[in-house]
Amino acid sequence: MSIDLPHRPRRLRCTSAIRSLVRETRITADDLIYPLFVHDRAEDDEIASMPGVVRFSLDSLVRECEAAYGAGISAVALFPSISASLKDECGTHGLAESNILHRAVQRVKAEVPELAVITDVALDPYTTHGHDGLLSADGTDVANDATVEILSRLAVAQARAGADIVAPSDMMDGRVGAIRTALDQAGFEKTLILSYAAKYASAFYGPFRDAVGSKIGKDAVSKATYQMDPANVNEAVREIALDEAEGADIVMVKPAGTYLDVIRAVKESTRLPVAAYQVSGEYAQIHAAARLGWLDYESTRDEALLAIKRAGADMILTYFAREVAEGIGEKAEKRKD
Repeated sequence: MSIDLPHRPRRLRCTSAIRSLVRETRITADDLIYPLFVHDRAEDDEIASMPGVVRFSLDSLVRECEAAYGAGISAVALFPSISASLKDECGTHGLAESNILHRAVQRVKAEVPELAVITDVALDPYTTHGHDGLLSADGTDVANDATVEILSRLAVAQARAGADIVAPSDMMDGRVGAIRTALDQAGFEKTLILSYAAKYASAFYGPFRDAVGSKIGKDAVSKATYQMDPANVNEAVREIALDEAEGADIVMVKPAGTYLDVIRAVKESTRLPVAAYQVSGEYAQIHAAARLGWLDYESTRDEALLAIKRAGADMILTYFAREVAEGIGEKAEKRKD
């Protein structure tokens, strides 16, 4: 029996070659930013809650950056893990020229100069309380304006170390404008600002806080007074508009996979490049399900990234970056053969 159908969409899916021709969304190495952790020790340290991810020594970090660049990745985002002895309530070690983040930026830029380096402008790696800013006088909240002042100094210090892009991840009001002014006044007009413009108070950050050591005690630190309510989308669009007006060069949504609707809304509201961060919890749950045999690792990984790109992200921060980039390169080489 044959049905008289003028339209048969399955014709566009009948072979691998045809599917490739009509594919609407693709992941390339150029889409990926590779987050990396660095600590001031001689040996690498595995992060139990993030399989395959480590806190790198300085030498190992440089080798990893070289490998990532060789795989086609254009940018890395560096996050420091600081010894508890160097932390205080004000996060003052973040400004020290000798801190591991600044030394890491200097080494990477010296040895892989073509690789763009992004730094995290936040205090949580350096504070004893684990918050992204300075506490108010009564200790019950984060003081916005005092935090913005020190974040501006952090951004300048990171630019001076060689960062190409500074990324304020704190969600303080007015920090993008203050950082832009501070950078320009210090002679860093070419340093970009990637704003964590729509960063939600998410339950998916746990493994990251293990990685940088910002989890204090057995319970997660609540950041609900400054990170966004997961229920809100319009608020994200407003935050994007404010940061764009203050001088952000790139805006970001974090997390990514559970906020695809937010990525789409943001993409439709701005002409700026849009980044999305596939966070540690998203990475960990794919690994966990795959290890239990419940999901196929590579297929799930690739589909998750494709969904983020399809939603509208121009670039994706993901811990899968190097392996995905290498896989793309291997496929290209096979086709050449």
